Amino acid sequence: MMRRLLAAAVLAWAAGAAAQPALILELGGKADRSFNQAAWEGATAWKKRSGREFLEFEIANAAQRELAARRFAERGANPVVGIGFPQASSIAKVAREFPKTQFAIVDAVVELPNVQSFVYREHEGSFLVGMLAALASRTGKIGFVGGQDIPLVRKFLCGYEQGARHVNPKIELLSAMTGNTAAAWTDPLRGAELTKAQIAQGADVVFAAAGTTGLGIMQAARDAGKLSIGVDSNQNHLHPGFVLTSMVKRVDLAVQAAFDGVKPGVTALGLKEAALDYALDEHNAKLVTPAMKARVDAARADIVDGRLKVIDYTVANTCR
Repeated sequence: MMRRLLAAAVLAWAAGAAAQPALILELGGKADRSFNQAAWEGATAWKKRSGREFLEFEIANAAQRELAARRFAERGANPVVGIGFPQASSIAKVAREFPKTQFAIVDAVVELPNVQSFVYREHEGSFLVGMLAALASRTGKIGFVGGQDIPLVRKFLCGYEQGARHVNPKIELLSAMTGNTAAAWTDPLRGAELTKAQIAQGADVVFAAAGTTGLGIMQAARDAGKLSIGVDSNQNHLHPGFVLTSMVKRVDLAVQAAFDGVKPGVTALGLKEAALDYALDEHNAKLVTPAMKARVDAARADIVDGRLKVIDYTVANTCR
């Protein structure tokens, strides 16, 4: 029944959609205030700039990934853009079936002549917020709660740890992952539990790198009067005065680039491309002092220029 409903929905949206780009959002949808929202905002910015429409679908379960990609391709959508590494296998399979259709995938690599793969150097942006965490901490203990325990999330953790130790070599880092399956990205209650445990051990700043689960992490930190760090989108506004900063990952840039025209191959984005950064606005301006900002901005410049090397966990398989 679910497959029939999805097919009908995609066919209805895609009818007459030749040359219209299509966006397939991951679990959590565009209202996750994080990763998916950033992608959707990129699509809407493209729509405003180009004056053209785009198609979209928010998956509700794993089976819908491949079905949505195939239905969009069948109806002439081009390109078809999958948001998130869980869509890699479905994009790869459907891209082989439709070699004349262009595809893109964010956070994974699909090596096919009609696919553009966007990957990010998340460790660079995480390094900056790790510095801020160490600079803001009064206890000398900071926390990290990730989503699914995969190399990508450990890349965030590794960068965060390096940034914190760059400021304070003796900093104590408490870390936990929400789970081992995709459900780890949509479990705010579990995220809150892990955060409370870290706060009980003395952590006074917690980095939430966990998708929708992060909403529970940030709420738990706020309830305890501690600081959190958001991820992907600028989440400073969720708890003004209690979100130290957000590690902004410009997924919107990847979506706009793909909608403008797929360039097959791997596109890597980081600080140098202004695709990662820490967020500073009216909601956290009192938390980040001029001295903190100056120190972090200097580190950013050093990373961009190659004077400061940040270990990529997915390459080194270590953080030391």
